[in-house]
Amino acid sequence: MNGAGRDRLKAACITVLGSGHLRPAPGSWGSLTAAGLFAGLWWLAAALQAPPWIADVIIALLGILFASWLSVRWGAWALARYGGSDPREFVLDEFAGQWVALLWLPPVAGLGPWAFICVVGGQFLLFRILDIIKPPPARQMERWPAGWGVLCDDLMSGFYALVAGQLLWRLSPLAAWLGLQASRV
Repeated sequence: MNGAGRDRLKAACITVLGSGHLRPAPGSWGSLTAAGLFAGLWWLAAALQAPPWIADVIIALLGILFASWLSVRWGAWALARYGGSDPREFVLDEFAGQWVALLWLPPVAGLGPWAFICVVGGQFLLFRILDIIKPPPARQMERWPAGWGVLCDDLMSGFYALVAGQLLWRLSPLAAWLGLQASRV
């Protein structure tokens, strides 16, 4: 692959298939693309009757690791290409953080699309709110060099959303209303 082809591949990955170019709020578009892709893969795994850990371990963790690796590996390139310390077009970090927020969903596949949409949509909202607020130490992580700073604040925000979502979707009255069970750890 020539240099221009490599740059196009890098740009497609860093912008999550161009979603980083959408306005307003490219980070939200990147997160929405990530949530949509995750939902499709999660439903496919459920339709194939794969064990629930397949969606968590194989799909989510490998996706998080791959997006994180590319964010760091191509971070300096993206910062130089798009400018700034965390360019708006660079949304691969939102992809990784959003997928952290989607880890270990409660067993919603058998409850129909409404419960699934509520949980995935709720995790999307939790992640976006926490990514914007950036509670400590997420805000401080932004100062780390190159791709590390761009990535790690989103991973931390994803972790916060994961914890909040686990409480919300497993232990709250909303979980009971949706018919979710606390059986899947």
